[in-house]
Amino acid sequence: MKVDILASGSGGNCIAITVGEKTILIDAGIAKTKIEKALLNVNIRPDQVEALFITHAHGDHVKGLPLASKYNVPVYATEGEWKSIQNVNDDLKCLIFKERERYESHMFDMGEIAVIPFAVHHDAYEPVGYKVLAGNRQISICLDTGIVDDNMLAAMSDSDIYIMEANHEPRMVEASSYPNSVKARVLSHIGHLSNQQTAETLARLVNGKGERIYLVHLSSKNNLPALAEMTVKRELLKKGFTAGKHYELEVV
Repeated sequence: MKVDILASGSGGNCIAITVGEKTILIDAGIAKTKIEKALLNVNIRPDQVEALFITHAHGDHVKGLPLASKYNVPVYATEGEWKSIQNVNDDLKCLIFKERERYESHMFDMGEIAVIPFAVHHDAYEPVGYKVLAGNRQISICLDTGIVDDNMLAAMSDSDIYIMEANHEPRMVEASSYPNSVKARVLSHIGHLSNQQTAETLARLVNGKGERIYLVHLSSKNNLPALAEMTVKRELLKKGFTAGKHYELEVV
């Protein structure tokens, strides 16, 4: 299994996961041509992409969806998010639906790769995160959410790789030039995770078995990579886990 984070942050988000000859994309938040170039840079042909899974329909997650029509790639999104998604041919639209008010029990099986959605908390119609399974390996992807609840923790548990947003430092948001309405949104339960929230979540998930952690979707104005890294390392150290020995950490 190979993970390539092609883009991360408020300028756009796109993650490629490859198993054998099959690649799926989580989000397409940069221009189509940039996705094509980014894929080629990591030795993936755009026509190798088997499916595209959308977390939610904000522009920094769907800007590059014309890629799907060009390469005839099916696009998966929840019913709520399809309300806002455009530029996808009808025959490529695939619906993620709930079973008994939960996504976890519904699996998209594509041979080597299976994708299981789970609900998150963001100011979109019906946003989700994803757990991706390939053989005995599991990846949890949690991008935009204001809180992490017990259902999300259960959905992400026992993963080998965690790709999680560490969006902001609250004090930097408060001191920023953002309008008060934007500050309130970012800090709300349907906004974005702070470094500390992410650190506390990872402390509950990581078991020190060599997991790989990617911190993503950092705010360019209200965070610093070193600050996000330090906050997570400090929280994991409380459990006796050190980077390089019990887990690997990369800030994207």
